[in-house]
Amino acid sequence: MSQETSLTLTVDTELQNDFLAEAKAADRGPSDIIEEFMREFVARQKEARAYEDFVRLKVEKARQSLAAGRFRSNDEVEADFAARRNAPRGA
Repeated sequence: MSQETSLTLTVDTELQNDFLAEAKAADRGPSDIIEEFMREFVARQKEARAYEDFVRLKVEKARQSLAAGRFRSNDEVEADFAARRNAPRGA
């Protein structure tokens, strides 16, 4: 079982009152809702960081390929795909 701790927040009074009213209307405890928000935030942040790492790695690999002379011009790529689009299907 995980340990629990408390968190003190300072929020706008109107926001707090609205939040507590909505939590009550949803028959949920405020702590449960805030914990859910926190879990969702952590998951989104981890996903965003993983994507940024993925993009950074792709860019680094592309730079290494470019520096090593392993690349094709845009015109070459476009010509290759134009030929593929124009080729008979199933051939």
